[in-house]
Amino acid sequence: MKLQKMKSIMKRIYLLALMAVLIVGITGCGEDFLEVQPTQFLSEEQVAEAAANNPDVVAGSVSGIYTLMFETGTGGDGGHDDFGQKGYDIFSDFLCSDMALSISTYGWYRRTTEYTETTDYTNTTNYMPWRYYYRLIRSANTVISALGGNDVTPENEENKHLMGQAKALRAYCYFYLTQFFALEYEPSKEILPIYTDPTEPNLPKSTTAEVFALMEKDLTEAIDLLETFNRTAKNEVNKYVAEGLLAYVYATMGGDKLAAAKTLTEDVINNGGFTIMDSTEVVYMGDASVGGFRDVSTPGWIWGVDLTLDNGLDLISWWGQMDVFTYSYQWAGDRKAIDQGLYDAIPANDVRKGQFYGDPSSGYYLIPLGKFYTADRAIGGQRNIETDYVYMRVAEMYLLHAEVCAQLNQEDAARASLKELVGKRMADASYIDGLSGQALKDEIYLQTRIELWGEGKSYLAMKRNKATIVRGSNHLSLVGEPIPYNDPRLTFEIPQNEIQNNPNIDSGNK
Repeated sequence: MKLQKMKSIMKRIYLLALMAVLIVGITGCGEDFLEVQPTQFLSEEQVAEAAANNPDVVAGSVSGIYTLMFETGTGGDGGHDDFGQKGYDIFSDFLCSDMALSISTYGWYRRTTEYTETTDYTNTTNYMPWRYYYRLIRSANTVISALGGNDVTPENEENKHLMGQAKALRAYCYFYLTQFFALEYEPSKEILPIYTDPTEPNLPKSTTAEVFALMEKDLTEAIDLLETFNRTAKNEVNKYVAEGLLAYVYATMGGDKLAAAKTLTEDVINNGGFTIMDSTEVVYMGDASVGGFRDVSTPGWIWGVDLTLDNGLDLISWWGQMDVFTYSYQWAGDRKAIDQGLYDAIPANDVRKGQFYGDPSSGYYLIPLGKFYTADRAIGGQRNIETDYVYMRVAEMYLLHAEVCAQLNQEDAARASLKELVGKRMADASYIDGLSGQALKDEIYLQTRIELWGEGKSYLAMKRNKATIVRGSNHLSLVGEPIPYNDPRLTFEIPQNEIQNNPNIDSGNK
């Protein structure tokens, strides 16, 4: 049950978000994220001057960024798959094939699963993530500039916290851009333009190393700036969210960064105050009042957003596309199911097997009936969204800690972290004690895919583990075809819009 206090907080955030639109000047035009003209309402200098004495001015801008993360249309496409971060979580789960489009009635994501969109830079699907993340980057840059710039530490304590959030959010955006628009981590390869100031003109692509260096700098500084920040709601980035993001960055870089990733995940696990979701929280066991991955107050969630009716989301939403208990596409006929091979790999005594409907004669076969659901569990019942979005949870940190420890050949620590999670999913996890070497790494990767199915993290793990995917029998295309992690079809093309408007970038980014 949502607390009234949380609802009032979200209303305040929404009001501040409206203020942010005035301050930042975010509009719906095609290449807004590169717009360099000052807003017609307040100049950047006016915002900076006001912020020195009244942090609420900039707080409204930061709140606006958080709102963009779940608003519809932020990718500029206007389609029913364009609804912020959770929309790209779905795209990534389809690209790595852990999610199968098992029935296609309305056609959403069909060409994505066939890999025809990601090989055509003129297709607007490539434009959506590009515009979304760069739009947020431009907003973050405006906040950072208003607070003094990239190399300034604000004197006001609240402004320090706002600066920390803005830098962490900028790094979050660049991280996802590197994952979606680069085949793999190749330090010398030019992949993306870097913008760190809202007044910069169109720029050429920077190298992978340069983009990752910016993320590392932003997140390291954000962690320091957020050390004393006590957030009022989980949609805000705090120190532990920033540490989790930096851990992902370091794990992607690998090599001598793995030890730092281990340290960061340990701090989140040991000091963040989050607990692994128990069996009643991860699978429906007859009591619909618990579980369903729908409540941001769940202790295992590190980062998420409390959605209310005031946010105005309906069938165009993550819940609409993924949940059969919401009046939208999963219910109506575009079925998203777990890959048959991945489902078969879940042991019968693992509670997560029950997250998916196991009757092969049903049109609901292998969809997540037992993982994602509303409180009343009425098929097609939720018309307006008031169930929440999760962006990060502590289970990810246990799995990432296990992964980097295995890469560091610290196998006792890897097994301990893995068992801490798996022991809450099955009665006996002692088999993990006998795993070592590649078998241990493979099991960690498998458990990552099982635990985080439908949450947009399997794609990241596929790239880190340099995995080859093979689609199961319930996909509508490419069944049984081995597809390596760096196959160009698994990443987006720099979109036609950017190539036309930025003379420093041409096509052929893969």
